[in-house]
Amino acid sequence: MQWTTQRLAQFATADDLRVSPFYGDGQTCGTPTWIWSVVVADHLYARAWNGQQSSWYRAAIEQGGGWIHLAGKNFRVTFTPVTQQPGITARVDAAYRQKYAGSAYLLPMLQAGPQSATVEIMPAD
Repeated sequence: MQWTTQRLAQFATADDLRVSPFYGDGQTCGTPTWIWSVVVADHLYARAWNGQQSSWYRAAIEQGGGWIHLAGKNFRVTFTPVTQQPGITARVDAAYRQKYAGSAYLLPMLQAGPQSATVEIMPAD
């Protein structure tokens, strides 16, 4: 399943992404974590500030799914790690630079740790 063009347009400007990956039971979600997100070539991406040590990132990768809140709505989603894909990493970096220009938190999000903890977020149904 893919995001609609309309949803992606909403996501591109929204700044309210909260991720809630499933716990080990595959049904119960963790506490929502507010993170940055970007849209690149019709795909939604997010990164973990603390890299692969981030608890939400580890749960997202281990469980593969959960819920997000974005653009004022809740969605059941899947999380897929984006690793060793320099082309995508560079495009996500560029999108972060554009969307979050001027933020004191931007440069740390462009470092190796957060880059290695990039996920693609897709609708689950």
